[in-house]
Amino acid sequence: MRLLALLALVRMTVPQMVSAQTDEIQVYDGGLTARGTFNLTLHNNFTPEGRTTPAFAGALLADKSLNGVPEWAYGVTTWFEAGLYLPLYSIGKRAGHSSAMLNGVKLRLLFAVPHADDRRFFYGVNLEFSYNAKHWDPTRFTSEIRPIIGWHLPPVDLIVNPIFDTSYDGLENLDFAPATRVAGDLSRTWKLAIEEYDDFGPLHQFYAGNQQVHQLYGIVDHTIKALHIEAGAGLGLTGASDRVTLKLILSRDLN
Repeated sequence: MRLLALLALVRMTVPQMVSAQTDEIQVYDGGLTARGTFNLTLHNNFTPEGRTTPAFAGALLADKSLNGVPEWAYGVTTWFEAGLYLPLYSIGKRAGHSSAMLNGVKLRLLFAVPHADDRRFFYGVNLEFSYNAKHWDPTRFTSEIRPIIGWHLPPVDLIVNPIFDTSYDGLENLDFAPATRVAGDLSRTWKLAIEEYDDFGPLHQFYAGNQQVHQLYGIVDHTIKALHIEAGAGLGLTGASDRVTLKLILSRDLN
């Protein structure tokens, strides 16, 4: 009984790694690929100073890891876009060894009000279905439910993605991980933005403050001809967050 009590005390007092890594660091703005058009988006993020303890047994270490994925999208209608993330990849350390790894595959279904970029108020929802490698997520099949709510108030944009992640283990275990973006127009082709990415934990009981993930990013957006570039640096605000993360997103239509 004394041993069980000691183990329980340790569990309550030692901060836990509450989330695995991600291949995509992005706030969705409701924009859709034009009907009949293919789009390719390259996501890459590097963590020069991250968590040195694995999020779960056998997980890829966040510290000094590179994660990314090509995202293939197709505009099906004016309100529906289908996407495929393939291949998800990482370069980093796992179980003390450095290597390149494949992390799985994701299917994405994005529904949004048509022509969101031209509306003052816009909305939508993104659904993702993931098949995960064991070093990427302890659960083989997971999904994301990402509502999209935003306002274009020129020259400022305000966008909220109240994201819920699930491992198909009950509504009470939905993980609340919202993302928020405030952006300002510098010109027709340049934007500056602040983004915040959080993970509060399961709905039935949020994690203690020092176990939650909170990261604040400074972002630069630039559009040149057919290429959109989004680059930024993020700082962790809690002990459970990676201290420094860099992200780069490149996107262009293919036809």
